[in-house]
Amino acid sequence: MTSTTEALVRAALEEDAAFHDITTMATVPAALQARATLRARHAGVVAGVDCVRATFQLLDPACVVEVVAPDGTVVVAGGMVAVVSGPARAVLSGERTALNFIQRLSGIATMTSRFVEAVRGTRARILDTRKTTPGWRAIEKAAVRAGGGTNHRMDLASAVLIKDNHLRAVGGDVARAVALVRAALPLGAEIEVEADDIEQVKAALAAGAERILLDNMSLDTMRACVALTAGRARLEASGGVNLTTVRAIAETGVDDISVGALTHSAPALDLGLDFD
Repeated sequence: MTSTTEALVRAALEEDAAFHDITTMATVPAALQARATLRARHAGVVAGVDCVRATFQLLDPACVVEVVAPDGTVVVAGGMVAVVSGPARAVLSGERTALNFIQRLSGIATMTSRFVEAVRGTRARILDTRKTTPGWRAIEKAAVRAGGGTNHRMDLASAVLIKDNHLRAVGGDVARAVALVRAALPLGAEIEVEADDIEQVKAALAAGAERILLDNMSLDTMRACVALTAGRARLEASGGVNLTTVRAIAETGVDDISVGALTHSAPALDLGLDFD
């Protein structure tokens, strides 16, 4: 397990007082062994198996988690994901924490896969955003990858995105904003500019931006921006994206489509841990 995964899982176990499960300690003999099967109750894409493994092994290193469906696996309803065996106290005390992680992360992977499938055959990639659960960004973005999506910037220090409020700070002057960033960053750093209309796209192109975010534009305007850009910058569509609209957006010819819903609105995938 990674240090990030271990820290998140340990914090969740402590939040649930799983190391001091008074019901389990009172009713379950310390020597009792158990075996439980983790299954999907609905079809979907698995993500978060490492969190399941970490949950049980942090509670008791004697626990063994046999993974049947690694992250990125498409499972049917009733499909087996993993088998957990070891001291019964640890299996019982970790059940809810393990499910909380894998249900949430598999929900993200499943939603991502639906968006990816919706744009199949076009050039568009499906990107995530920074609209993640505080503290969970690394594992939620991993779940996006498991679903076939592509990660956008991980944090504010990993890539440049000049947004509307940044532009307001320099009087709306796109060229000045880009020049300021160029002066502050190493040679070759990629710059993305958010544009509300085609005039801002023209300004971003003239300033040499490598990426342009088309914010809440109509399909016709996006098509015009694609024609205007002619490959000189990578175009990302954002705003108003859902499973009903994403195909039409992709067919405008944009390179990327960012979808905040992947991480802020994905419903949990129903999985259960059934004791044998």
